[in-house]
Amino acid sequence: MNKEAAFEEQNVGKRIGANLRQFRISKGMSIEALAKQTGVSKLTLLKIEHGEANPTLSVIWRIANGLHIPITALLSIEAEVSIARKQDALKLSSSNEVFIAEPLFHSHGSMELYRGYLQPYGEYTSEAHRPGVVEFVTVMSGQLAVEVDGQTYHLEEFDSIRFKGDRPHKYINPSSALAILHFVISYVPSS
Repeated sequence: MNKEAAFEEQNVGKRIGANLRQFRISKGMSIEALAKQTGVSKLTLLKIEHGEANPTLSVIWRIANGLHIPITALLSIEAEVSIARKQDALKLSSSNEVFIAEPLFHSHGSMELYRGYLQPYGEYTSEAHRPGVVEFVTVMSGQLAVEVDGQTYHLEEFDSIRFKGDRPHKYINPSSALAILHFVISYVPSS
């Protein structure tokens, strides 16, 4: 990793930590309560809040789900006009780096857009999101199989799928080519 990329990764970790602390405090939660609600250890949460850890995609999802906020709220991706350039993308990876998601935009907590990359023959299992979440996935390049509720759906280039994301689901790249995906995550506003 070059010096610039390491600096950006550190800044992302600090941004996530500051936002996490702000959300946790605004909801009147202790670290212990947040750990219990998210299934993320107190030590990990403390390291994230202090900007000493760069959490994996699944840890960020668990925290966002536990706080009932979109993942991009933890990343502070907002502006009047935004351009999501490939070369400037924030990369959130699975622990084994088989799946990479690049947050693009979110709309006042009701929807988020992502670019995703699934390595050849790679699999990524996503934990269930909070109730009411709907995912829309379009294959921009390559192939994808999506498992939801024991059913497998096969998609080719430019095919799209919509499903309830509030249950565990798996993305599988059945080919030797990188699968490039576009995700829209839609949230039901919390009451």
